[in-house]
Amino acid sequence: MSDNSGSEFIKGLLVGGAIGAVVALLYAPKSGKETREELAKKRDELYEKVKDEYSTTLASAQKSIAAAHQKLEELGKAAQAKAEEISEYVEKSVDQGKKDITEQKGRLKEAAQAAKEAYKEEKSKKKRSS
Repeated sequence: MSDNSGSEFIKGLLVGGAIGAVVALLYAPKSGKETREELAKKRDELYEKVKDEYSTTLASAQKSIAAAHQKLEELGKAAQAKAEEISEYVEKSVDQGKKDITEQKGRLKEAAQAAKEAYKEEKSKKKRSS
């Protein structure tokens, strides 16, 4: 039960009790003293009911708050673990990317060197043939 519905229930209980007390007073075939005593008794009963309902609503709200707090802690821990997992994955990916780039750079240098040597060799062959 949410705080709003609990307070609405208590308001309804109080209004209903007051209306019932007025109706009882207007239609009671009893003396004024007996009516006042009965109204006092009803008031006390109503007070106890409201007090019990308040306690029940408060306990329910406290349980809901505790459960929500626990759920938020669990979600926070799960999010932290996921963030650490992603961070590790990104770090490994970056390291692998650096390694791959270094390897490709080496291969590219080798290919460039081979192309340069092939060009020089072709150039020398042409000079010898001429």
